[in-house]
Amino acid sequence: MSDIIDVQAVDSAKAQSLRTVGWVSYILHLVVAVGAVLPGAQASPALLIIALIIDLVKKSEAEGTWQASHFAWRIRTVLWAAVLYLVTLPLWLLLVAPGWIAWCLISIWFLYRIVKGMVRMNASQPMPE
Repeated sequence: MSDIIDVQAVDSAKAQSLRTVGWVSYILHLVVAVGAVLPGAQASPALLIIALIIDLVKKSEAEGTWQASHFAWRIRTVLWAAVLYLVTLPLWLLLVAPGWIAWCLISIWFLYRIVKGMVRMNASQPMPE
């Protein structure tokens, strides 16, 4: 019987650890997302890189849990945002206004995805695939 309790305690500690890592990552993403949306509040892209590294390193520990979907959600969000920013970069070089509009829309989309993830994490719900 004590073995079952120990396994449950380990699982609970692991779940809490993953939740803490998830919140740290979401907060780093949120700082960058808000900085991208608010003029003059640009946060360092280093924060985003740190959050991405945390997610990539810890993702395997979350396999088989509802939190795994959050790691995948954050990683996909960062990768898609990077691709979208790169694809729209030529707009900045050709015409500033369309580039600015595209980057604003991408930043708002990024912020939306981070907030949606935080809300679902707070409710202990997995992210949709």
